[in-house]
Amino acid sequence: MSLRLYNTLTRSLEAFKPITPGKAGVYACGPTVYWFAHIGNFRYFIFSDLLHRVLKESGLDTTFIMNITDVGHLVGDGDDGEDKMMKAMRKEGKSAAEIAFFYTRAFVKDLLRLNILPADKYPRATEHIPEQVAMVKQLEANGFTYKTSDGIYFDTSKLPAYGKLSGQKSDEKQAGIRIDMGEKKNPTDFALWKFSPTDQQREMEWPSPWGVGFPGWHLECSAMAQKYLGVPFDIHTGGVDHIAVHHENEIAQTEGASGKLEANVWLHSEFLTVDGGKMSKSIGNVYTIQDLIDKGYDPIAYRYFCLQGHYRSILNFTWEGLTAAQNALNKLRQIVRDWSEPDPLATAVMHTTFMLDINNDLNTPGALRTMWQLVDDDSISSLEKTKWLVDYDRILGLGLADYIGKKIEIPKAVQDLVNERDQARARKDFVMSDELRMKLEGMGWVVKDTKEGTKVEK
Repeated sequence: MSLRLYNTLTRSLEAFKPITPGKAGVYACGPTVYWFAHIGNFRYFIFSDLLHRVLKESGLDTTFIMNITDVGHLVGDGDDGEDKMMKAMRKEGKSAAEIAFFYTRAFVKDLLRLNILPADKYPRATEHIPEQVAMVKQLEANGFTYKTSDGIYFDTSKLPAYGKLSGQKSDEKQAGIRIDMGEKKNPTDFALWKFSPTDQQREMEWPSPWGVGFPGWHLECSAMAQKYLGVPFDIHTGGVDHIAVHHENEIAQTEGASGKLEANVWLHSEFLTVDGGKMSKSIGNVYTIQDLIDKGYDPIAYRYFCLQGHYRSILNFTWEGLTAAQNALNKLRQIVRDWSEPDPLATAVMHTTFMLDINNDLNTPGALRTMWQLVDDDSISSLEKTKWLVDYDRILGLGLADYIGKKIEIPKAVQDLVNERDQARARKDFVMSDELRMKLEGMGWVVKDTKEGTKVEK
């Protein structure tokens, strides 16, 4: 069954054809570790994980690389402003190394909470300065650079194909740009190497043939992707905000240095809005995974929430929406607890409809619908459902294998209260019944009155 993906570069849905049969190389733009990654960032990381799982489940030997940006990402996401790491240093009174270590650990912890598969490697920008310097030297030798008082810049006018990813040629991009050109030759030119200010010493600076300084944000991804995957490689992922500048400039650098396209397929996930608007620290709606946990939500409920929307559609986050996702996930977990445990020797059966959806540009809303049709179909035995659901979940990553066939052990103290509540209901003492229900909820147990009798869920 052919995997089809929407390629931003060609603006079309294409059958995925790996460069090397049986293998797939993927580079996913990773975090800038100056602060905690927020739920908008993690919508993208969940999408990249979905792709990772689908490629592996398709039988491809997948090499998955995700960078860690710990230098060079300026506040303006261009060539202006302060390095985000330096700003965090000043704010927190710590060294850049301490900040990078702390927020990288926090990021990895959140990846585990969301059941995101680990990358094969997480290269750091600061550990690959020689590779970045070498790429600038190659660009210089090929005639793509010029020097200003603050750095070495890429001359976008020297690359006729510049703008191919966004679909805008350089002159079209310039028409809409309102910036202070400074010493740039063209508004779309960008820094490859920035010189350190002469009036202060930076913690993160390195010698180079052009002077002491630090690499540009775009440069690190081109250099590290080339080192670990070669060029061209199969797939590059990122958020839609990366298209016009960061990924456009990556393509330009790699093509200027090697004469080759950086990656054949470019995939981009859409924005996450909050209550219909943009996330903003000033508004106070920038939430982390820990914020969700502090409000009583399971991180996997957020994963489920994200899977309900297609990755190329804007997804609106609300607490009501997350609650609905948590309830759906809890219902699913409760249902599978009563199933037979999976037979580890059984042959996995891929449901045709599920795989058609997944292979159609990672259509997770359709895949979730098929999953629930399976769960709710009384004509299928629980053992057969288990075989299929375990296969589905290797892609969805909801961790359902931890719940299948694992009935909840109800402590005696809890069961005693449930029995006492049943007796109160039998004598129509509903005040006492409600008090006991609230007491059970305070202990972490939910009581449901059904036609079959009282059911208790954790």
